[in-house]
Amino acid sequence: MSETLTSTLVYIGVAVAALLASLLLGRWTIPALHKLKFGQTILDIGPSWHKNKQGTPTMGGLFFITAFAFMTLAGIVFCETALHLRVVTDLPYTSQIRFFAGCGLAFGCALIGFADDYIKVVKKRNLGLTDKQKLFLQLLLSAAFSVTLVLTGADEFYIPFLGVVDLSWWFIPIAMFFIIGMSNATNLTDGVDGLCGSITFVASLAMVVLAGFAGFAGFGIFSAALAGAIAGYLFYNLHPAKVMMGDTGSLFIGGALAAVAFGIGHPLLLLPVGILYICETLSVILQVSYFKLTKGKRLFKMSPIHHHFEMCGWSENKIVAVFSAVDLCGCIIAVLCAVFLW
Repeated sequence: MSETLTSTLVYIGVAVAALLASLLLGRWTIPALHKLKFGQTILDIGPSWHKNKQGTPTMGGLFFITAFAFMTLAGIVFCETALHLRVVTDLPYTSQIRFFAGCGLAFGCALIGFADDYIKVVKKRNLGLTDKQKLFLQLLLSAAFSVTLVLTGADEFYIPFLGVVDLSWWFIPIAMFFIIGMSNATNLTDGVDGLCGSITFVASLAMVVLAGFAGFAGFGIFSAALAGAIAGYLFYNLHPAKVMMGDTGSLFIGGALAAVAFGIGHPLLLLPVGILYICETLSVILQVSYFKLTKGKRLFKMSPIHHHFEMCGWSENKIVAVFSAVDLCGCIIAVLCAVFLW
């Protein structure tokens, strides 16, 4: 059996195992969150009908992150021991650094989100961490990740038509911008039942393919586990949602996708793969800027842009379907770039 076929079967196995683990953990976690009264507080800034979601358990990110972590570890151990495929241990030193630093980045983002959720649901402070507190923690985490890569020589940055470019210490602010931008973008996208999860499922599958093209099976397993765990979460989160991921889940997703993109040395892939996350962020920036420039006029009926389409009469399921399809187009573009430009 060829190594490519073996890797593909491993990815499928990891994804299915993560899916089942997420489903099982969800069945236990959601009643526990209900019992602990870890319910979502719906702010007045969203559509009025979102008030119906008041009290829906939040912090659901805990169970899909747990499923992801166990199945990523299990997949790597299985490859290393049973199949004798050294998906991590035989990699060059710099690649190993990128992998373990990437794992630290993803879980660090989850911890920031958990702190935010904990303050909201346990301390009963509706806004959680302040914007300054959250940004400060994100700056620290992204700086630690970026500096680690630079100091260990694992700071490869591929630019189409130019090849691998040495950015020297400029790598740090650029990487920080990408990481903070992506984690906040995924956070903004989590505003409609099933939206962030569905887009992430599509993006994760693309990352599996891209990691395969890059020859980094470790991040292929990482991405497959993320896709499977998110699929299990979606079983409970599609409209009408029985649980929400909270900042714990949404910030983790941003960190995880950034970890894969930097890990395989192609962070610019975040642009097409995460095109919908980026559109959500741009809609907020444009709305605020236009409001200030015109002294009170609005560019969209509401931002982020998924709320604009809600206000136009789109159902939550339609928004999820259309947005996921658009992101799939971005993912196809990313894969085609890998085929023809790498």
